[in-house]
Amino acid sequence: MLHVDAISKQRGATRVMSGPMRRSPLAVVVAATLAMAVAAPALAQQAATDLDKVVVTANKRSENIREVPSSISVITAEAIENQHATQLSDFQATVPGLYISSNGSPGQTQVSLRGVSPLSSSATVGTYLDETPLGSSGIYQAANFFALDLLPYDINRIEVLRGPQGTLYGASAMGGLVKYVSTPPDTENREFRIGGGLSSVKDSDDLGWNARFGANLPLADNRLGLRISYARNDLPGYIDNVVNGEEDINSGEQTSARAALRWQGESATLDLTAMRQTIDSDNNGQVALDPEGQRPLFGDLKNSIFVDEPFYKDVDYYSATVNWNLGWADFVSATGYSESRSVQRQDATVQYGGVADLLLGLPEPGSSYFDIGLDLDKFTQEFRLVSKENGPFEWMAGVFYTKEDAFQSQTVKLNQLDGSPLPAPFDEIAGTLAVLEIPSTYEETAFFANGAYRFTDAFKISAGVRWARNEQDFSQNVTEGILIPLGNTPNSSSEDVFTWSLSPQLQLSEEAMVYARVATGYQPGGPNVLVEGLPSQVDSSTLTNYELGLKSLWADNRLQFDLTGFHIAWDDIQVASVVNGISGLVNAGEASSTGVEVALLFHATDHFDLGLNGAYTDAKLDEDYPLIAVPSPPYEVQITSGAKGDVLPYVPEWSWNATADYYWTLSGGWTARIGAALRYVGERRAGTTSRQDVVVAATGAVLQSEVTPPLELGHYTAFDLNASVANDHWTFRAYVKNASDERGYQTMGDVTSELTDVTAKLNAAPIQPRTIGVEVDYRF
Repeated sequence: MLHVDAISKQRGATRVMSGPMRRSPLAVVVAATLAMAVAAPALAQQAATDLDKVVVTANKRSENIREVPSSISVITAEAIENQHATQLSDFQATVPGLYISSNGSPGQTQVSLRGVSPLSSSATVGTYLDETPLGSSGIYQAANFFALDLLPYDINRIEVLRGPQGTLYGASAMGGLVKYVSTPPDTENREFRIGGGLSSVKDSDDLGWNARFGANLPLADNRLGLRISYARNDLPGYIDNVVNGEEDINSGEQTSARAALRWQGESATLDLTAMRQTIDSDNNGQVALDPEGQRPLFGDLKNSIFVDEPFYKDVDYYSATVNWNLGWADFVSATGYSESRSVQRQDATVQYGGVADLLLGLPEPGSSYFDIGLDLDKFTQEFRLVSKENGPFEWMAGVFYTKEDAFQSQTVKLNQLDGSPLPAPFDEIAGTLAVLEIPSTYEETAFFANGAYRFTDAFKISAGVRWARNEQDFSQNVTEGILIPLGNTPNSSSEDVFTWSLSPQLQLSEEAMVYARVATGYQPGGPNVLVEGLPSQVDSSTLTNYELGLKSLWADNRLQFDLTGFHIAWDDIQVASVVNGISGLVNAGEASSTGVEVALLFHATDHFDLGLNGAYTDAKLDEDYPLIAVPSPPYEVQITSGAKGDVLPYVPEWSWNATADYYWTLSGGWTARIGAALRYVGERRAGTTSRQDVVVAATGAVLQSEVTPPLELGHYTAFDLNASVANDHWTFRAYVKNASDERGYQTMGDVTSELTDVTAKLNAAPIQPRTIGVEVDYRF
């Protein structure tokens, strides 16, 4: 990713606690719902999920999750509704080893699994919607910073696959995969749903609200079914801006619209889907902290910004999937096309506002902003044959193709402090500090095959291979500005990549299975920005994952206990390196991640469930980043941006989530549930250690040395409550998120002047303050 280094450098955070809880009017409604839920129970009710009957499609065929030799977590539609989960950060606690870093609004999100933290602009976790990949595989669409963040309405489940998925899912799934599985049309049953809710966030003057609608319509003699849905979620702001006195500046909205048509033939099924999702945020959800003590700089939940920082993203998605039963095998054709657009603005006044007074001689500093725009058109096609499960040998073979056309634009502007243009002639000279345009293409063809052989009823071995070739082109166009030399420089690259997996599994009993898995994955390389000191091409980064796992059920299937140990060896890491204000990529050395994941669910009684999941992750650099030498005769500036032993960014050593749920029946056909969750995220680092030495080129003598360690983010613990009452048609829910109003931070970066090198503040994104909400749904 090429950018003027206006983006805040990511460095560390802490936590603070706020004052006692205040009862808002909405809290009274929540209390009433909770009171209804704790009325005396009548008849017993079984817990919602049978532990041995969850079906997943992680291996591109329907399988019982207990029989799949890999680490998979499933978030059901019921869990999404009960938790009022509306964005990726809401799922972090439910999946061991899943870590989400956010700027405080949906869509400005980084995702990592098992400590494979993205260290460049490319993603390390893939995203699928049903049979189709979404998001860019290339290195010029900032997929790391803007992970696909769907509003999960009308979603049947979310499957999270931990560890590399390169053989079946290809590029950018080296750390794992997040797979949204939508609810398909039903060709037999008619259904209508409508719902809505209200929410209140501590220190916000506004109420949040949401509304949703869904319908399923059989159309033609159980052959044709149509499913439509729409949802909107309005997010109240809770950050105040001390510069202009504006309150609740980080409000926003999410929308989701989907139409799906299914034709069911005698031996074939055709699914057509169209979907549109939007995210529109007025500002980032960040607060200002003191650079020295990491305490609130202007008070709780306040920031100082001179230019609003809106973010907008839309995704239009279309797919056609054919499943054809050939008798001897199943043929699948999955065609997808998506268009996405992202626009982000960042306040760069601290970084570049000093150009106005310090360089141009104007009486006061200016205001500045940095805009980035990302446009992506992506086409994918996959054909595969899948064997029937009627013998000891199962197989799958397929071909995959994708073509991406992308465009990135970046602009840095300088204005007067009130936002008006600089006075003449300064606006013409320096009003535009930089304009960059980066058109790029990514084209990939891949062939893959998977097979499994059952030697006995208890022993089975699965294996897979994938060969892929990608070709990329891009152009580095600097059209205006004074920060970067003007020019139009094209570049291209191509590479072949081979990935494989091997998974033996042994069924110890009907209730217990152990497995081992060795699998590889990769993150595509590509053409690099052309800057002295940086290579012309960055190679793919690759990793190998070794894991041992146990999946078991105990106590008459009332206790689920899953345990996984893993070690990941990561080579040729892609990392960002800034040279003369331009950020390019280099292949660094090695990193590793070693850890343990546990998932436990206990049906203690017919009424009461207990759950615990957690992860220990030791993810670190095993080598220093390579030295970048920038000539400045008679001196040389030597830069390294990572040191051996550094913890990988935003990966806690410990994280866990404990849950308790109580179910029962009420009179008149009503059922009730009340639940609580306690989630913990350990200390993290917001970057790696950087070092800059100024040396005499002729002798190597060091004249000046500066080492900057990453900032540290403190641990936090948050407590959540939720409850519901329901019958065949109505469901009423209430929830409290972050009930203790903890100030844990998700991300942090310093805001430093590019002219004086003085850090004015730290920008930190807190987890959402205490949020109280109620929901109602009607189904008929």
